[in-house]
Amino acid sequence: MNRAPYNTMTIVKKSALFVLASSLFTPVMADEKDELLKLKSKMAAEKEELLKLKNTTVNLMDLLVEEGVLDKKKTESLIRAAEQKAAVEAKQQIARETSEELDTTEPDKAAPAMPAKQNGSVYVGYVPEFVKEEIRQQVRADLKDEVVQEVKADAKEELWGIPAALPDWVSRLHFTFDSRFRFVNDFFDSENAPYLDYLSINSNGGNLAAFNRNEEFLNNTKDELRLSQRFRAGLNLDITDGVKAGVRVGTSNIRNPVSNEQTLGNTGESFEFVVDRAFIQYDFIDQQGKDWFTFYAGRFANPWLSTDVVYDPDLSFQGFAGTFRYRFNQDSVNVRSYRAAMTNDLGGRAGVNFGPQTPDSVFATLGIFPIQEINLSVKDKWLLGGQLGADWLVYGQNRLKVGAAYYHYRNTRARANTRNSFEYDWTAPEFIQKGNTMVPININEGNDLAGNPFNSRCTDATTRLPGDACLWGLASDFNIFNATMIYDYSGFDPVHVMLTLDYAKNLGYDESRIRKEFGDRLDQDKSYAGKTNAFQVRLDVGDQDVVKFNDWNLFWAYRYIQRDAVLDAFTESLFHGGGTDAKGWWLGANYGLAKNTWVNLRWSSSDAIDGPPLSIDTGAVDLNVRF
Repeated sequence: MNRAPYNTMTIVKKSALFVLASSLFTPVMADEKDELLKLKSKMAAEKEELLKLKNTTVNLMDLLVEEGVLDKKKTESLIRAAEQKAAVEAKQQIARETSEELDTTEPDKAAPAMPAKQNGSVYVGYVPEFVKEEIRQQVRADLKDEVVQEVKADAKEELWGIPAALPDWVSRLHFTFDSRFRFVNDFFDSENAPYLDYLSINSNGGNLAAFNRNEEFLNNTKDELRLSQRFRAGLNLDITDGVKAGVRVGTSNIRNPVSNEQTLGNTGESFEFVVDRAFIQYDFIDQQGKDWFTFYAGRFANPWLSTDVVYDPDLSFQGFAGTFRYRFNQDSVNVRSYRAAMTNDLGGRAGVNFGPQTPDSVFATLGIFPIQEINLSVKDKWLLGGQLGADWLVYGQNRLKVGAAYYHYRNTRARANTRNSFEYDWTAPEFIQKGNTMVPININEGNDLAGNPFNSRCTDATTRLPGDACLWGLASDFNIFNATMIYDYSGFDPVHVMLTLDYAKNLGYDESRIRKEFGDRLDQDKSYAGKTNAFQVRLDVGDQDVVKFNDWNLFWAYRYIQRDAVLDAFTESLFHGGGTDAKGWWLGANYGLAKNTWVNLRWSSSDAIDGPPLSIDTGAVDLNVRF
């Protein structure tokens, strides 16, 4: 009878105590849960970042394998070893930190069993399992990234992928290769006037002799389709720190310095194969690895900041050249990360030569180049050149490069022979294209009273009439001032917009001297007033280098070259059929077909400036590969 009330009372008391306890502990547990949820959200964000780092690392290793830096099997074994090492070290680190915490905690000051609330914060006496897992993953990711960096450094230093059995000199050899197949079609206006082929007339000994071989005139009336091929293979050697040597062989025409082309259609004859480059290069490098001076000797690439208005892209220079640099802002992130464009004929910007590739610097280049050695004479033909320039990354990686050059040609102009003398035959040029003003060196002076010719090399057998010339040379001296500016805007990266301005002026033309020396030999129907200016405006848009599938760039240019502004032998050989006395525009495009494989399309339309009528439209298609 008395149990029921007693049990009921007991239940009521226990219930009241439970409610009271719940009212005390519920806020604590709620705060703890809220703090844990915040912590979990933060760790989730960190996990996402760690996954990005992990994927970046894995992708980096894959790219190293793809580029051939690392072997695939070795890479996989390295990653497994790194993961195992990271897991072991993570466990050891957690165990070590736990032991240190226990050692530094006094028993009488241990945390109470029940978390205490202070200033609205809850202190949890244990680490949740998901937090422990996040810590483990972070430690593993950090260790893995560190291991990958060490692996990359070791791979670069130890040259992984090259068998250790190979001698040291193998690693210091660098092979280069490129090949081009060209399709060119020249379209001539029907109103074009005949142009003498002075190079053929000189080689045959006169107009009549050249005519008998069908070589007296240039072809400028019959449309012409040409197929040609260029092949070049080079080997560069790192001799020691700062010293390099190189050699390049390829197809060529040893009589044409501005073309490596071998024309197809020679009845199956083998191609000419020549040494195109052979040089020694010395770089003075400071303790920070910066090169302040570069010296070249031998036959080497164009050392000048220039365009194809003055120098054709295929032209190599023989002699000596040196470039001095003063660098600034070399610790700038933009300078350290800047990647320069490739060489002028392999990177999709054919016709623009950047010269020294040292952003944020001022530079001076000097060169001495023999052109022709003259037997039994001290009057060899030379080119002496100097250039001052500056190279800035003016905003971000937008690049401005300017240069002013002076090119002095010695002993290249013609000198007239006296009667029955051959003293100045050497002044005839070994190579010309067309455009420069020409004057006669030897003429047919008729016969003496006995009927013998005054000039045994220039007679009625080689010329049509007395007074005709059978050896021609350049009327003008050539002392050329050349100013070049390039602005490369990279704000639309990877698309670049590049503006190039080029101006040339021949300061060596002297009309009074020409008339004084050749007055009685000059064609009085021709104007010999100096035509000595040249300029070009060019715009390039697209990738700065065409190196893989879908890379592209376009260019447009307007060019104006008066007849004696530059030496016609060295200017670009495709526009207007080569040479000077030409004005017109270029339009071109490059497109990447595959890795290191691209097609180049060009179209030009040009007219003679003040010579006889000559209009030429040229379409060219180049298929290129490189290694």
